[in-house]
Amino acid sequence: MPQHIWHFSNSDLFRKLQPAQLRRLESCSRSRLYPARSPIYLPSQPADSVFLIQSGLVKVCNLTGDGKQSILAFVEPGQLFGELAIFDPDQRDEYVEAVEKTMVVVIPAVELQNLIAVNHAVAISLAKMIGLRRHQMERRLKNLLFQSNRDRLIHLLLDLAEQFGVSGNDGVRLRIKLAHQEIANLMGSTRETVTILLGQLRSEGLIDVGRRKIVIFDADQMATMVNRRASFPSRFVCS
Repeated sequence: MPQHIWHFSNSDLFRKLQPAQLRRLESCSRSRLYPARSPIYLPSQPADSVFLIQSGLVKVCNLTGDGKQSILAFVEPGQLFGELAIFDPDQRDEYVEAVEKTMVVVIPAVELQNLIAVNHAVAISLAKMIGLRRHQMERRLKNLLFQSNRDRLIHLLLDLAEQFGVSGNDGVRLRIKLAHQEIANLMGSTRETVTILLGQLRSEGLIDVGRRKIVIFDADQMATMVNRRASFPSRFVCS
């Protein structure tokens, strides 16, 4: 099986495509490799492509009015980013950066426009993906506006546990490695505040923090502290 088709068929969005549709995507797409910390696209660039991650990790970011980075999301293998190009081919608003060495499949937006016009399953899956991301962004914005720094950090750690959590005997380990500044950029705070709050949660026995390593000892308890419904261990893979 050609490499692109393998990645398409292992993506939730494209898994149910017919062989001819997979071959069509294969023929018009191309792979690109990006080194760690390199930009994949920048604001104001033409929005003419959608990206499927083959391997690696990327972060979707915005710049605040004072030039600070705000991280909107992390995207993993098998997932799309830049999908708004399907609906608005004008220009990008956000920028995307490779967190680590990352291979992506670059898909012309027009091809996906044609595909969703004839394949309702893809259209529905894409709508669900966009809806989920919007829900996550709205929840983060609500936390930013109405929650304390401590509660925002707890919500963020639980969000990361849902996406990147690996369960073990000691709790849930986050397999994504984040610096304190990156956590601050995710929750709209400062590195100094994040360092203090992580220290407090550690002293309370809720988490363990090392160099770019976080383990959550009791995600359910932390969810209860911020009146949040827990939705964790079934997604985790034991290490």
